[in-house]
Amino acid sequence: MDTMIRLARAARTALCAATLAIVVSHTAAATTTWPLATGYAADTFHTVNLRQFAADVATGTHGELVIEIHPDNTLVKLSAIPASVASDRVPAGEVIMTALVDEIPIAGADSVPFIIDSYADARTLWRYQRPGIEKALAARGLVVLYAVPWPSQGLYTIKPIASTLDLRGTNMRTYNATTARIAELVGAHPVDVPMTGVAKALADGRIDCMITSGVTGTQSRAWEHLKYFYDIRAWFPKNIVIVNKARFAALSPAARDAVMLAARGAEERGWAASEAASATALRELADHGMHVETPGFEIRKDLRRYGEKFSLEWVRATGPEASDILIPYYTSLTATRAASHAPANTH
Repeated sequence: MDTMIRLARAARTALCAATLAIVVSHTAAATTTWPLATGYAADTFHTVNLRQFAADVATGTHGELVIEIHPDNTLVKLSAIPASVASDRVPAGEVIMTALVDEIPIAGADSVPFIIDSYADARTLWRYQRPGIEKALAARGLVVLYAVPWPSQGLYTIKPIASTLDLRGTNMRTYNATTARIAELVGAHPVDVPMTGVAKALADGRIDCMITSGVTGTQSRAWEHLKYFYDIRAWFPKNIVIVNKARFAALSPAARDAVMLAARGAEERGWAASEAASATALRELADHGMHVETPGFEIRKDLRRYGEKFSLEWVRATGPEASDILIPYYTSLTATRAASHAPANTH
């Protein structure tokens, strides 16, 4: 009898120890926290998507990892996020991909104008761009989680246009080297205006046309001064979410898998949210009296020609890695478009 009692007590002690070990293990795992820095406002679809990503990670890792979202430059300024994540000043962050161009030239594929006609095209470009981006960021101690585009850039004008010749002599808002080059090609006068200054520049009459997204147009109430919007889909800039490589490696294998699964979900959800935001913005422009137009044949022809020119210039400036993106991209587009025009098989 005494032996049985001792065995029962030993079993209870072992069970309590095992339970305590599990509790301690879960408590320790839950202490892993990643502050994630982004420069964008809390109500943008990108930040909303980040919050859902963080929730999915918490669920998928069973509390092993908690991601805290810090929007609107509150943790680190947008321009400093890549270096801050690489140096582990902050574990993770979101940045617009074109901000990486100085160190990673192929990130500039996002800003090659007039080579993308749709979100489907933008997905194709990302498919061929991503491996090189992942490799370049890995060499800098960073891991890519996901990327999501902003709505595409459209053309706002005061009066209707039939071709890009109608833009000659206009005052075009520019904000980087690409938009300044576009102004040069179409014969417009470039006027450098940051996004925060668009509304005032319009009110002051300093600009009478600009290339920017439908979302920016609604935020700046473009309809008060510009009357036409042409959905030229000039380019689709992407935000990319990154994490410090050592931080990622420190997670358990199961947690790493859960993070990447949540990232895949965030990418799919984010692309859908971007497309929805674009459609909503264009409806708002139309509701406020703007003429929202699909560009006509002459405009499309001109832009296609400019796209070829920009592509060649970008490849020459960037080197073979650019060809590794654009050649399969254009090959894929050609095959897709040929298939869409092929006659149906009636046999």
